Amino acid sequence: MKMNKLGRTGMEVSEFCLGTMTFGTQTGLEEAHAQIDYALAAGINFMDTAEMYPVNPTSAETMGNTEIIVGEWFAKTSRRNQWVLATKHSGAGVSYARDGGMISADTIPGTIEGSLKRLKTDYIDLYQFHWPNRGSYMFRQNWGYDPLKAGMSREEVITQMEDCLGALQKEVDRGTIRAFGLSNESAWGTAQWLAAAERVGGPRVASIQNEYSLVCRLADTDLAELMMFEDVGLLPFSPLGAGFLSGKYQGGAVPDGSRMSINAEMGGRKTDRIFDAVEAYLQVAKDFDLDPVHMAFAWSARRPFVASSIFGATTLAQLEHALGAVNVDLTPELLAALDAKHKRHPMPY
Repeated sequence: MKMNKLGRTGMEVSEFCLGTMTFGTQTGLEEAHAQIDYALAAGINFMDTAEMYPVNPTSAETMGNTEIIVGEWFAKTSRRNQWVLATKHSGAGVSYARDGGMISADTIPGTIEGSLKRLKTDYIDLYQFHWPNRGSYMFRQNWGYDPLKAGMSREEVITQMEDCLGALQKEVDRGTIRAFGLSNESAWGTAQWLAAAERVGGPRVASIQNEYSLVCRLADTDLAELMMFEDVGLLPFSPLGAGFLSGKYQGGAVPDGSRMSINAEMGGRKTDRIFDAVEAYLQVAKDFDLDPVHMAFAWSARRPFVASSIFGATTLAQLEHALGAVNVDLTPELLAALDAKHKRHPMPY
């Protein structure tokens, strides 16, 4: 398993990261623990979760259950030290988390304590903010994105960042977190976090967890340049385009237990254009004699600005299949073919 640096933290993470967002809904406790066992045996040392998980669906009743399942594995095995563990602080909009309030210096200590308790650990390796207080263009919001709609001035945004960094530094000093990361963030936002850390202190941003795949390449320009030159690693989520790139939804198919069987519109990803785009990538996989899952997953993990690509599997069989990506050789010819399809089918959802 290839290992990559996680920003400037000194930590190294496997190029593939075990995502856990379905642990507690689509994936039961025994299946989840089997996945953690298998991933670790396969050389994966990086696991990502969040206080608001599980998803599909999210609810006040299930919030935190994923962290509990992960924590029970740590307690059962005493192998916490073999994992680089990441979790997230929910932000505005989740009504059942702190009444939907923003991330702030006041909410950080208690939220971390809650995660530590559920995870049955004394520390979190990578503590991430799930999305910016000012809003985000991720999750298909890019089509009508208005950076002013949050009603926050630049001064307010910067002040919040500086205050949060102060609270995070106290947690670093206390030993509850080791590093800080962002999620659903922009190039401008990341640059401001980096500048604020230089100006007032606090942990430097190590990573950005954004959606990124062959069918969602928003990170390829300004954000990619920032990540490359500032040593901030991308942690792609949905590297299979929420499952579309596997081909399992082609021809109108909706497999039992799949995400589409629960969320018919796939969070806005289901469009007329997505199926033509997927068909084009399936043809590339066929031309190069590759499994489309392996091809898409390997591509997302080996971009030059990526630290680790996050995949979620509802079953152990899916996890075993996905890890075949380790053996994919991304030849120049294959990369050129994928780029040609991207040019023909840009942002199909």
